[in-house]
Amino acid sequence: MARQVKRAFKYRFHPTDEQAAELSRTFGCVRLVYNKVLEERTQAWYGEQRRISYVQSSAALTEWKKTEELAFLAEVSSVPLQQALRHLQTAFGNFFAKRAKYPRYKSRKKSRASAEYTRSAFKWRDGQLTLAKMGQPLDIRWSRPLPEGAEPTTVTVSRDAAGRWFVSLLCEDTIAPAPATTNAVGVDAGVTSLVTLSTGEKITNPRHERGDRARLVKAQRELSRKAKGSANREKARRKVAKVHARIADRRRDFLHKLSTRLVRENQTVVIEDLTVRNLLKNGKLARAISDAAWTDLRMMLEYKCAWYGRELVVIDRWFPSSKLCGNCGTVREELPLNVREWTCDCGTVHDRDVNAARNILAAGLAASACGDGVRPQRESSRTGQSSVKQEAQRVTAGIPRL
Repeated sequence: MARQVKRAFKYRFHPTDEQAAELSRTFGCVRLVYNKVLEERTQAWYGEQRRISYVQSSAALTEWKKTEELAFLAEVSSVPLQQALRHLQTAFGNFFAKRAKYPRYKSRKKSRASAEYTRSAFKWRDGQLTLAKMGQPLDIRWSRPLPEGAEPTTVTVSRDAAGRWFVSLLCEDTIAPAPATTNAVGVDAGVTSLVTLSTGEKITNPRHERGDRARLVKAQRELSRKAKGSANREKARRKVAKVHARIADRRRDFLHKLSTRLVRENQTVVIEDLTVRNLLKNGKLARAISDAAWTDLRMMLEYKCAWYGRELVVIDRWFPSSKLCGNCGTVREELPLNVREWTCDCGTVHDRDVNAARNILAAGLAASACGDGVRPQRESSRTGQSSVKQEAQRVTAGIPRL
């Protein structure tokens, strides 16, 4: 059954000089309002244990526009400023609910320059988008069409560090479920092979950052030689940002194609719950792990499985997928990272990654069938066997070997 979802469609556009100036002013005002309200809420909370609501912040914004010092806030559209207050309110809500850390200030250099427009602040007519305070529509490069009959409800305009302009249109879209299939796949993430599938297929890691490392190093070396605050330093900074943007774009394109393929070909996709933040503490592998972007791949699998009626099973990070023998259920005590192939006491020779992917699939199918998570028990055992081995045998019992 087809389902209605809100979907964002992102496009590049090329603003005129007047549009670029207006948007740049809007970005600056959005950042100022966000930071000023955050400062006041921080002082009220830590100084008086008093919370400031969105309504109070909105009233304060109205008063700021009447002052001589901040009168320029009235020169840009009021909608992006109100949206900034709403975003800050959401950030504080997540903080108080212990879902996120305390909100941070927006930086002119490090934060993404963006402004959000709701339906009252833009005009959509005949496939052309005109924002508030602008006299002509944006010159958008329509790389793909919007859904037939769709009209944007929210528009977000942004500029990245490389100076590229983007517009994101949030629309209602109808997504039909993918054809049903009985296939299931386990996915083991890695560095040499980006992912290894339970079918035995290994998908090579493109290593986009390593491929452009020489170009990146050259651009960064040139940047370090430029005087701070000079126009030449800004040009050199833009070159570095363009190299980073090229790496990010290629990586994102590859991950989209990979995740789409996995979702289309399989009814069930099983992955591990990796703690990438902790893995990045490994100084020798941090750069390679960052380049692999496992978190982005998982995020894509999550929403695509939800869209197309697939099941995504995430097994516990402590499940010994690499150390577990998929044939007899024995768990090795130690298995260093440099050991890529090992032989079990039962005589089975395992490829480390393929064995891990097959164990992930078996554990995921067992967990999906019983509706329980997959986590090895750490309390002492009455049977004399290690608790890890008992758990591994329990979750893989009755699952056919692949």
